[in-house]
Amino acid sequence: MSIHAEGSELLTRLMSAAAMRMDVLANNIASQNLPGYRRRDVRFEEALVQELRKGARPDALERVSPEVVTDWDTPTRADGNNVSAEEEASLMRENRVRFELYAAILRSRTALVTQAIVNDR
Repeated sequence: MSIHAEGSELLTRLMSAAAMRMDVLANNIASQNLPGYRRRDVRFEEALVQELRKGARPDALERVSPEVVTDWDTPTRADGNNVSAEEEASLMRENRVRFELYAAILRSRTALVTQAIVNDR
């Protein structure tokens, strides 16, 4: 038996993927003037959604992991770089909101477990 609230493992993994994405996006911004650099991103939530649509069981979701992917589709500038600082900054803001949402949900679930333990005494 686990004392963790159901879904805590998934929320922790989502937070880890968001932290990984923040590092990748920051690296994109740092590399915006590097000729030939292709922006990268982290794919995780999309893979989870695909598994859920297939009717995957919870143990199958545990096998899904974040993956750093290179963006070969976005047009490049003359120097072969496809990083847009404005787009990366926008993605960083969106990612921060996701992380904060996951953290808030995890905090509330943990508070419920704590409250259940305290009330059981």
